[in-house]
Amino acid sequence: MEHRIQVGDIIDVTITGIQPYGAFALLPDHSTGLIHISEISHKFVRNVESFVKVGETITVKVIDIDTVHHQAKLSLKAVYQYNRKHKRGYRNQRLPIVETPKGFTPLKVMLPIWIEEKIKEENT
Repeated sequence: MEHRIQVGDIIDVTITGIQPYGAFALLPDHSTGLIHISEISHKFVRNVESFVKVGETITVKVIDIDTVHHQAKLSLKAVYQYNRKHKRGYRNQRLPIVETPKGFTPLKVMLPIWIEEKIKEENT
């Protein structure tokens, strides 16, 4: 039984056409969807083809479903935002800066160790 696509789903789609206002896509359930140019990137999009190509499979988020026209409204930038929040969330965490009794000199010694520890943590 095939999964019924719902708002909020993150799915893989195939780009079937490109227009100046966005890209059309084929969804896994064989329905169609549109990624409006405003949903391509957080940055200014001059040319949709700079971001997606016909025939390419990409991951998008379903942001709305038009039941009258049987077309999904899709977002590429929402997936990027989702990944930034969940995979790289540590970048947004603010750690307190605490000076040791010896000053910041130990930081010079510890920094390479901390970097190595973080690399190992990210790779697990």
